[in-house]
Amino acid sequence: MAALQTIRSKGALLLIIIGVALFAFIAEEFVRSIQTTTNERRQVAGEVCGKKLTSLDFQHMVEDYKDALKFMRGSNTLTEQESAQAEDFVWQSYVNYQLISKECEKLGLTVTDSELQDELNRGNNPMLTQTPFVNQEGRFDVNALKNFLTEYQKIQNNTSEVPEQYIEQYTLVFKYWKFIEKTLRENILEQKYQVLLANTILSNPVEAKNQFENNTLSSDILIASVNYRSIPQDKIKIEESDLKAKYNELKERFRQYVESRDIRFVQFVVEASDQDKKELDEEMAKYAEKLATTDDPVSVVRMSNSQIFYNHLWTSKAAFPGDIQNKLDSISIGMTGPYYEIADNSENIIKYFGSIQAPDSILCRTIQVGGATVEEARKSADSIYAAIQAGANFDSIAHKYKQQAPEQWLVSNQYETAPNLDENNVKLFNTLNTTAVNELKNIEFETGNIIALVTDRRAMTTKYDVAIIKRPVTFSKETYAQASKNFNQYLASSPTMEELEKNAVKYGYQYQMNVETYSNAHFINNIPNSKEALRWLFNEDTKEGEISQLYECGDNNTLLVVALNKIHKEGYLPLKDVKNNVEKEVEKDKKAEYILKDPATSKIKSIADAKAQGLNIDTLKAVSFNGNAYIPATGTLEGRINGSIVNKKVNDFVGPIKGEGGIYFYQVIANNKDSEAKYKEEDQMNIARTQHLRAIQSFGSDLFLKGNVKDKRYLFF
Repeated sequence: MAALQTIRSKGALLLIIIGVALFAFIAEEFVRSIQTTTNERRQVAGEVCGKKLTSLDFQHMVEDYKDALKFMRGSNTLTEQESAQAEDFVWQSYVNYQLISKECEKLGLTVTDSELQDELNRGNNPMLTQTPFVNQEGRFDVNALKNFLTEYQKIQNNTSEVPEQYIEQYTLVFKYWKFIEKTLRENILEQKYQVLLANTILSNPVEAKNQFENNTLSSDILIASVNYRSIPQDKIKIEESDLKAKYNELKERFRQYVESRDIRFVQFVVEASDQDKKELDEEMAKYAEKLATTDDPVSVVRMSNSQIFYNHLWTSKAAFPGDIQNKLDSISIGMTGPYYEIADNSENIIKYFGSIQAPDSILCRTIQVGGATVEEARKSADSIYAAIQAGANFDSIAHKYKQQAPEQWLVSNQYETAPNLDENNVKLFNTLNTTAVNELKNIEFETGNIIALVTDRRAMTTKYDVAIIKRPVTFSKETYAQASKNFNQYLASSPTMEELEKNAVKYGYQYQMNVETYSNAHFINNIPNSKEALRWLFNEDTKEGEISQLYECGDNNTLLVVALNKIHKEGYLPLKDVKNNVEKEVEKDKKAEYILKDPATSKIKSIADAKAQGLNIDTLKAVSFNGNAYIPATGTLEGRINGSIVNKKVNDFVGPIKGEGGIYFYQVIANNKDSEAKYKEEDQMNIARTQHLRAIQSFGSDLFLKGNVKDKRYLFF
């Protein structure tokens, strides 16, 4: 009881303690919730129709597309520019599909499996011709796809019995096909929606006939002009209220769909010093001497750190850089160089061994033969070679050795541009290049043999055996270190934007001002590898007036510093940011008003009156409804003149017309008709329909705005 009484006497205090503890618990959960939400928000690369796309998901989409590009091109890498284009393509495709699929969901539009199969059976979609499943005419073959999928499933079910190389090849093709299939399904849905939308636009024969008539008629006119520039500035007065009213009238012009920044920056490209060039010349002279006398040019080229790998492979002209291509047909067997190539700022040495005529594309089948020992492999290969030569079935022999051995096209660009081919691959490709159709080869390698049968050869071309040492004329570590030291000294003495500008000339740098950069850009001023600077620029913590750190970018040769001058948020730009543009429009209106109020203007009822008032007179020929008339007196294109020309007769007088560059009056002096043009209702209906379809392109912009699209990729990529 005493203890209970003690608790009761301390009740109020205990309630406070418990309350504080409970609040702390709730607050902790609240803070954790905020942190989780913030972290999730920071991982969002974009948003469409309220659907968030994480940076990880977007990266996976981009990698899938890049893998597809590499597969199509037979390449292992993409340039930074190509990667940036891939990111933009994937983002735009994602946005378009999300916007349209949301509308399709409302309409009940879907793509069924049977519709996809119908598309495959027709085989007309351009994407399908980019797959390996095409026949000799280059058309998509759905049966080839079905056979591949069947074979792939067999391999998946019996991986232990299939060589690893075949599993990798089939997996690569299967992955590419799944990308095509997914993209094809999305495209079919988009096409269905576009067809539905297009069928809401109709044209009729009356409209088509009128349009045809307008296109075949034109007029010659005499036009009088009062140039706005002829009105002195002191004759007009622009009030703040005028600017606000005009801004509201033209507000849609100033809508910005993505964020942007006005920046100021200094970039310095480090170049080779005279000493650097001298040392490279001396080094290239030594390699030229070695290459001229060596029996092992492969080792000399490898030792030289040439940009072009050499391995004695017969190689097509297209696989070489442009400057080398231009020399291949004019040089003789032997040595050329060292010489300087201005096109890519490089020193070059060429040793030309000769050329052959070889196929660009080879259709072949192969059986890989191994064994416990090399001798055992050689013995098995000899037996296989002899059996096939005697008439044995190639497939049966391949299956005996647990291989598929399908016919495969080998195209030059698939292997000639591959980096660092080993000796075995070079031997294989060179052998296939010189093997006749239906000729069987038993090719020996260090660890085994390959039995190869060439079944077709296409597109005979010249291939070359040429060793090239190409070295860029670049700076040394010492030269770069000195340039970096100088740039850092410049930054240390320039803590503000004003000092950054003032000191630029002193240090020999060019200060660039007010370059507008958008959030969907990939580089600062198109400088390669400047994404880190871009992320700093659009970071929410970066404020106006701040200066970045030093960024090393470009091709590892550029020093860059960026200053943030102005932030432009997504949406309508404020009047203060577009004041100059608005002021010009108001000035034009005020001057037009001044001219029209002039009593002398009201007296102009003919070209003769205009001449009497001292107006400039021009003759314009063939002014038609479709077009923009160029007025020499004002130097502007005036669409309003064309818009008013319809149904005007000879001697008709028109004006005043308020234009972009002045006030105009004109008189028709001749009407012309294209007598050779013949009206065809079907053709004109199609033309009218096409023009109507252009009108609905703006519908895409409406969907974009309605979808509240947010692009935050710059934070991650």
